[in-house]
Amino acid sequence: MPRPFGTANWVTLGRAIFATALFAVASSSLAFGMPIGRGLRWWLVAGAALTLALDGVDGYLARRLGQAGAFGARFDLETDAVTVLALALLVWAVNQAGAWVLLSGLMRYIFIIGGRVWPALAMPLPSSKRRQSFCVVQLVALIIALAPPVTPGWGAAVCLIGLGFLGYSFGVDVIWLVGRAGAEGKAASW
Repeated sequence: MPRPFGTANWVTLGRAIFATALFAVASSSLAFGMPIGRGLRWWLVAGAALTLALDGVDGYLARRLGQAGAFGARFDLETDAVTVLALALLVWAVNQAGAWVLLSGLMRYIFIIGGRVWPALAMPLPSSKRRQSFCVVQLVALIIALAPPVTPGWGAAVCLIGLGFLGYSFGVDVIWLVGRAGAEGKAASW
């Protein structure tokens, strides 16, 4: 019997819809030259901060209401990844950082493609507070960089720091997965 969608997943869906709106604003700016003014940037910052706060709410609700499951966890993860990509695109669109900032949003998708090419990277990872925390650091960095008072130099610096944390986290996971695959390969050959 299929599980109901659940309250926590509705919160995540709201976050995903906001990420879609971020993409729409960034795409309109980049494709059609529509400016993203100071007032709109403040609204985007406020919405992104609210979305980040709701990221903690959906997990809490899932555990509290007994609705935690594989679908909800994956939905949350992919919503986080899309939100990072949308915010990175916005930061680039308002000239707060160069195109390199898109790496923070593309890292998850590069990792997925890497798993198709190198099966060791497609193995499941255990849950990790480090991974969750560094995702939050990256989201906060992008939100700060988007804020109107932040100059492009400071915006780029904050994004670079966030990207460093995110890169470190992905690197730790890659090393762990490759080591695990090597250990399993050796065990299988005995």
